[in-house]
Amino acid sequence: MKPRYLQIGKIKIEPILLAPMVEVTDLPYRFICREAGASLTYTEMLYIDAIIHENAKTKKLMQFTERERPIGIQITGSKVEHFKKAIPYLKDYDLVDINCGCPSTRIVGSEAGSYLLNNPEKIGEIIKILKSAGLIVTAKIRLGFKNNTVLETAKLIESAGADALTIHARLAHHGNDVPADWSWIKKVRSSISIPVIGNGDITSGKQAEAMLKIADACMIARAAIGDPDIFYRINRYLKTGEIIPFDLKRNLHYLKQYLDYCRDFSFTDLSRIKYITAKFFRNIEGSAKMRQQVMQCKTLNELAELADACLVASEQKTLSELIGR
Repeated sequence: MKPRYLQIGKIKIEPILLAPMVEVTDLPYRFICREAGASLTYTEMLYIDAIIHENAKTKKLMQFTERERPIGIQITGSKVEHFKKAIPYLKDYDLVDINCGCPSTRIVGSEAGSYLLNNPEKIGEIIKILKSAGLIVTAKIRLGFKNNTVLETAKLIESAGADALTIHARLAHHGNDVPADWSWIKKVRSSISIPVIGNGDITSGKQAEAMLKIADACMIARAAIGDPDIFYRINRYLKTGEIIPFDLKRNLHYLKQYLDYCRDFSFTDLSRIKYITAKFFRNIEGSAKMRQQVMQCKTLNELAELADACLVASEQKTLSELIGR
């Protein structure tokens, strides 16, 4: 496939992005995904109230380094005035993404996330406020809250001045068992002039190639949890047409690096780290036993020792023996 680039404001990047994901895209995980080939990463979705009140956990999740640039921050909230108050906290990021798609009961209950799709005019107000501060602003939406309103919402977001739009091609109440309807991504792209980023059910180079025929870029979400190497495989396919199989050893190297970064940057939420670590074993035989071993670890050091043992075993082709121990 001929090389192509995504232009978001002054940011010019290759078109394969890591989605912002709650409990996943902290600094250590973003780092390994960038190293694997993701061209742009974001903080996980952060609630605007927690930002302006300088919540300690939120401040930790806002952490990034210069090596990550370009770096985005994803935010959501319900009160327009809070977004204005948050501007000083947002200026260090290369772009600000407004989450208008999260279906979480807690977030929807606070009239944020996908609830904002019920009031696209409010989304427009938020975009205008952030753009007036000189920020690069994007939005991530679903096809609608209960009904499909994506074309109207997309046009309003464009008219408000957004620099790009990401579409998760499901309604807010749809689970992942409902296939993403990419046809609406294609319709939106033909209806607006700002870049459209497609999201939903992209798990391979072939699917990324198909998405790039109807959108300006791809955003990878669930498929990247525990498999950062998906970015290498997708980029290799797009550049050469070669299908690279899942490589456990490469992925375990990334796991080791992730745990090292958790230590280096003092990320100590062990339940979160174990959740991500367990995902690295989902594509292998005996994954349930492996996840059990992960969950039994009581410290970051124990997790690192287990990852080291798995890496050595994978190199010696004795991982099945380790799983059975």
